[in-house]
Amino acid sequence: MLKTALVTGGSRGIGEAVVRLFAADGYGVAFTYLNHQEEALKIAQDTGAIPLRCDVSSEADCQMTVEEACKALGRIDVLVNNAGVAQPKGLLTDITLEEWRHLFAIHVEGTFSMTKAVLPGMVRGKYGSVVNLSSIWGQTGASCEVAYSAAKAAVIGMTKALAKEVGPSGIRVNCVAPGVIDTSMNADLSKESLEQLLEEIPLGTLGSPWDVAQCVLFLASYRAW
Repeated sequence: MLKTALVTGGSRGIGEAVVRLFAADGYGVAFTYLNHQEEALKIAQDTGAIPLRCDVSSEADCQMTVEEACKALGRIDVLVNNAGVAQPKGLLTDITLEEWRHLFAIHVEGTFSMTKAVLPGMVRGKYGSVVNLSSIWGQTGASCEVAYSAAKAAVIGMTKALAKEVGPSGIRVNCVAPGVIDTSMNADLSKESLEQLLEEIPLGTLGSPWDVAQCVLFLASYRAW
């Protein structure tokens, strides 16, 4: 039976690597994008994955996207909640309430809405895997990234609680909290900031999107039971 996966934020960075790796592993894949249609269409052409435009901060968009993915794939075995945005660097006192709410709408409410939409089908089938993308900052916190750290910490808390809630239905919920990954989200790091971060990494190198994608694939698979 063909395995299926829905990946949010799949047009660039970690999300793109997840889409490409899952497709290469034999999954039927659908993925969401918002602003990067050209990149999404290129990934679709390369992999056969199905691109679906979705604003994950909209619950209605999430519900409609899940319905479209189910029509195209038959069902959703794996949901990867990857869609995210970076916080403009700044002190807490510099962050507006609108910026705070925007980060939570994408990272927290988006994860909530997408998961809520796929769970009924997984519960009926007594099988499923949800993999959420958090961040090391959700565990340790980061100066001048309070809103991002708080949102990613919320994703970790959501993951722990939901794993207990749906585990009896045969559904696994896991979270990956990457460190600094070489993506466009971190492209604005200054040379000094990058050097400081590298000093804190034992291997002395940034992670790659493929590193994270391999972890996501493992957690989604039977190998992680």
